[in-house]
Amino acid sequence: MTDASHSETPLTARFKVKLNGETVSIDTVGQAYRFITNLGPIEWMEFRSLHGDAIHALHSAAGNAMLSIQATAALRALLARARLL
Repeated sequence: MTDASHSETPLTARFKVKLNGETVSIDTVGQAYRFITNLGPIEWMEFRSLHGDAIHALHSAAGNAMLSIQATAALRALLARARLL
């Protein structure tokens, strides 16, 4: 299985998230995976289900680029619900 954190598979959309005064650009599966896993589990507790869906979708897309559409949708749902978009 491909390591999602190092995947260069492009997402179908570019996300620009403002966090702690800095703008973070998320273009690839690896960047998205690192972004949502580097924050502690407490930060995602409220969105546990969406977070789990996004992690699963990113893992799948890391191994099969055709699944990047689903990974992008899962990430968009998580970030929108967390009001980061």
